[in-house]
Amino acid sequence: MGGGRKRGRTQRRHFKQGRDNVWKHNPQRPPASAAGEGGEGREGNPSWQPFATENPAFEEYYKEQQTIPKEEWDDFMSMLRKPLPATFRINASCQFFQDICSQLENDFRKSLETEVSDEHEEDAIRPLPWYPGNLAWHLNFSRMELRRNQALESFHEFLKQENEVGNITRQEAVSMVPPLFLNVQPDHHILDMCAAPGSKTFQLLEMIHQSTKPGLLPNALVVANDVDVQRCNLLIHQTKRMCTANLIVTNHEAQNFPGCNLAKFCSEMCTDESKLQRLEFDRVLCDVPCSGDGTVRKAPDMWRKWNAGMGNGLHRLQVEIAMRGMGLLNVGGRMVYSTCSMNPVENEAVVAEILRRCGDSVELLDVSNELPELARRPGLTTWKVRDRGSWFGVHEDVPCYRKDVISPSMFPSGKGSKDNRMVSSSVEVNTNVVDADMKDSTDIGEGEQETKIAIDDSNNSDNPNTEGRAKVDCESGEAKDSYKKLDSTSIRTEHSDYPLHRCMRIVPHDQNSGAFFIAVLHKLSPLNENQVVEVIKSEHGNLKDRTEKLEEDLGSGKVSSEETILHQQVVDGTNVLDGEQNGDMDNKSSKDKGSNDSKVIVNEAENGQAGTRDRRRRPQNQGRWRGVDPVIFFKDEVTIRSIVSFYGIKDSFPLEGHLVTRNPDASHVKRIYYVSKSVQDVLDLNIKVGERLKITSLGLKIFERQSSKDGSPCTFRLSSEGLPLLLPYITKQILYASAIDFQHLLQYRTIKFPDFVDAKFGEEASALLPGCCVLVLREGHQDIGSIAMDPSAIAIVCWKGKTNLCVMVSPLDGKELLERISLRFGLEVPKADGPKQEIDGSDEQPDCATETDDQECLPQSKASDMEISDVKEVE
Repeated sequence: MGGGRKRGRTQRRHFKQGRDNVWKHNPQRPPASAAGEGGEGREGNPSWQPFATENPAFEEYYKEQQTIPKEEWDDFMSMLRKPLPATFRINASCQFFQDICSQLENDFRKSLETEVSDEHEEDAIRPLPWYPGNLAWHLNFSRMELRRNQALESFHEFLKQENEVGNITRQEAVSMVPPLFLNVQPDHHILDMCAAPGSKTFQLLEMIHQSTKPGLLPNALVVANDVDVQRCNLLIHQTKRMCTANLIVTNHEAQNFPGCNLAKFCSEMCTDESKLQRLEFDRVLCDVPCSGDGTVRKAPDMWRKWNAGMGNGLHRLQVEIAMRGMGLLNVGGRMVYSTCSMNPVENEAVVAEILRRCGDSVELLDVSNELPELARRPGLTTWKVRDRGSWFGVHEDVPCYRKDVISPSMFPSGKGSKDNRMVSSSVEVNTNVVDADMKDSTDIGEGEQETKIAIDDSNNSDNPNTEGRAKVDCESGEAKDSYKKLDSTSIRTEHSDYPLHRCMRIVPHDQNSGAFFIAVLHKLSPLNENQVVEVIKSEHGNLKDRTEKLEEDLGSGKVSSEETILHQQVVDGTNVLDGEQNGDMDNKSSKDKGSNDSKVIVNEAENGQAGTRDRRRRPQNQGRWRGVDPVIFFKDEVTIRSIVSFYGIKDSFPLEGHLVTRNPDASHVKRIYYVSKSVQDVLDLNIKVGERLKITSLGLKIFERQSSKDGSPCTFRLSSEGLPLLLPYITKQILYASAIDFQHLLQYRTIKFPDFVDAKFGEEASALLPGCCVLVLREGHQDIGSIAMDPSAIAIVCWKGKTNLCVMVSPLDGKELLERISLRFGLEVPKADGPKQEIDGSDEQPDCATETDDQECLPQSKASDMEISDVKEVE
């Protein structure tokens, strides 16, 4: 973990797997075959019981916070107990965008009308009115209904197939909102701080490509970061469907995302103003780890796991991540802070703390005129904090032994008690060092990065012993009377002076969705670093004073060792220099031990052995992040000339400086990637500053090594992902097929030259050099010279053998393309199990199915090992 510093339990423990779909895998749910209409499944399985969609602590908490008016409470709770409708988004930059829109409007929308089951819903499927361009669609069916309703089977298959090839993305509706408020422009550098599983990152990539002319690369850049290496694999799998050269995936703690400032690493500044000298971003998406109680409709197991301590435990981490994002933001830039939680401690309190630390350098924007059809509620200006079964409205009322856990920033004013700047006069003795409100808690946060809290405690928030603990005066060591819990109706409250009503809270019953919180922040000027440092020094100074006093009292026997452990955990959990947020994180905090060491630290922390390990980081060798292959610019002139000559690539296509690989041995390179100019500039900067970015994936796979028995003149074949980018610049090894021959080739995958319908086409194919070639669909009597220059041209990669032509696209992509071709030209859609042609065994027959995701950079876990059906919408 970054910097080698100790962390609180909440920050040390991260999910290593995606969220389990408890609707799908409920062990008490009857088998699909036994669950029919009229409750047949229940009769067949008497032990089956539905999830208990209630939690008294949850209802008490949010009634007290008054996030929902009393007259709406029943509607609110009723909606939370209903399964979440399925939603998806169309990729407007995909090749078949218009075809998909037409199919939804003219085919599925009509055929699904008879399946409407909700009396409140008029349409079975409809576009979301607030999403621009009718690109997002709402279904009147839950994900479980889509899986189990036979009448929806064809539509469900359509969704799965189009999602896997990247034409649509299955994503929760409210999760689509934060990127829309970033106001992304075609030349923006964008940072997604907690990006996994990647649906929002994919949405950002759609935006930058949609704003660029087809066939051209945008000037924009997206850097998608996640703390966990395995979740980075999921992120890579999701974003590879976009086939973009404008993405970099990194693996860092978001709160310690490294700064790349050339001025700090070079004695003289680079004189070339066109070169990037400091890595800053025009837009930052800060979708932080959260308690995730806004997802109860999708993850009903949250009802059982939720408690008030989850939000309290994440607050400090959320502030750190948001402050780091603000430090990386350009002046004039916009940052969106969001969570899928309804808890004001994770929402308004964090936003208020950002404004408090940044002063006049940052403003909270009023975006009420943007997306006017989106139903939203204003943010709260007053709230309370619950700790150990008690409610507190001001930090002064928090017991002194809990003031290090319940920080002033959790309250509306953000101010601590007057004696908080000195040693507290009394400390309550408590051998239970863990918050009782965090018993058996598991944070299922969205943030595209999820944090797991699993803290054992034998007490609960209603334990009567909470009121009966003895208090010890820190000066005399004498016991005092136990304090009484404050009644929530009589506690003091305070209001925030910041315009928090400009924040947005989306509640489920307003538009049949999940819950979400969004705040849009604008950076007006460089952060006042001195002001930020003073705030942090003040907080750390208080902790230091109390630590020294506790150590003295421990030596004199006035307080217990357990209480000192509690205090030390708090100190360790807040030991972050936020004063660096406006600049670059130092070398210590930006280095990473690698995923293996991180796992060891986590395991030791869980086993109570965290203090026995030397956490000082060993310096990393430049460019050698453990477990991740380096990024190398590919400069093998012989290979590049061979590729250019074989495919006749025009000089107008820029290759120099745009080709990278992950293998430092040029003679054994398997894949070559293409990066945009914006990514190239970041890579140049990263090399100059000592490769501080831990890059797990980047670029667009454009060439791949392919061996051949017949000895092809070129050892590298074209990649299907990179073909659309390269197609307008290829002049050799290219064929133009009629719709019927194109369909037959996709259907049978290998056809001998004499067997093509167009005999002339078969002769042209046989005349090509052996090896890789491109097959372009010729529509009608199109002029061949203009087809390849058309960015909407349909083309696939093939292999020309001695006697036949073989397609080199994955079976899934081939199936989807075959259906599109058949529908567009009115051809009969072939059956799935059609006859196959005999193939000459002497020809080189590359197995198309082996063209899988590249995992050179992440050997520890493979995206291909995941069940593809579970990689869909996971937010």
